[in-house]
Amino acid sequence: MSNISPLQRFSPEKWSRQRPTYQDADPRVIAAALRWSQQLPSGNWYAFAASRDIRRDRPFGTTIGGVEIVAWRDRQGALRIGPGACPHLGAPLDTAQVDDGALVCRWHGLRVGDADTAARWCPFPSHDDGVLAWVRLDPVGGETPTDAPILGRRPADTTVHSVTGLIGTCEPRDIMANRLDPWHGSWFHPYSFAHLDVTQSPPLDGITEENHRFLLTVTFRLTRRLGVPVEAEFRCPDPRTIIMRIVSGEGAGSVVETHATPLGPGPDGQARTAVIEAVIANSDRPGFRFTHHTLPLLRPLMNHAATRLWRDDLAYAERRYQLRTRHR
Repeated sequence: MSNISPLQRFSPEKWSRQRPTYQDADPRVIAAALRWSQQLPSGNWYAFAASRDIRRDRPFGTTIGGVEIVAWRDRQGALRIGPGACPHLGAPLDTAQVDDGALVCRWHGLRVGDADTAARWCPFPSHDDGVLAWVRLDPVGGETPTDAPILGRRPADTTVHSVTGLIGTCEPRDIMANRLDPWHGSWFHPYSFAHLDVTQSPPLDGITEENHRFLLTVTFRLTRRLGVPVEAEFRCPDPRTIIMRIVSGEGAGSVVETHATPLGPGPDGQARTAVIEAVIANSDRPGFRFTHHTLPLLRPLMNHAATRLWRDDLAYAERRYQLRTRHR
């Protein structure tokens, strides 16, 4: 364990005087990495919310791939998910009341989620990993289902985490393409990243599990002249997820999981995608365990940083979607 401060001083560059990265950011490499990621299995699982956002006292509703779902917790605290429309007359079950572990529809009092309504209202497979809530929708995914989501490696202790969600007018592959372009970091997000250098990228041909990662060195900026230098990698465990993991430096083992979940078309007919991003922090410093006690204060700060980045990155993903669909 190190007691040396992870902060390092660096000389900030004028934004326009940075080393250009457009020659390194080969569109063919990004496209090849994207194609490879889209061939990975997902087991038909979709991350849709932070685990802590699914509660016992009220339901949570959303739409995934055009399928309306409702989620809540039963008497034992287990995650329950099913169709979001009441089987009687279609009332929205995200406005229902949770009573004794079941949902009671506000229109006519039909109870769903218990044995009496199993024939009329069938739940969906669900998974709660303590950070994210997942649902398996086989008709949407159309793949061979798996018993659980295909997760990447996480820290052994996931207590220190935050989850941010935003919605963009794009498709999941546009979110993936944004993440598969690490070269834009210090240009598009100069308030967060400095001295970013991609040291390894996938080949144009013959991408495999062994060579598909991006590896880079970067300084996470805390102030104009202070930052934390690390080495990080980007990997894809499934076609809608990219994981950034710190492999060396302060916080080694920490991960940022970016999940792209299709919601379906919006009122304008264009695609909508939710970005569900989980930041799971790790450190071998003796004082790190004390951050557990400050999570109520720490999580809003973590969420603010992630939201600021994704407001920019959604503009990137939405622009890519616009260009691709302009002449449809």
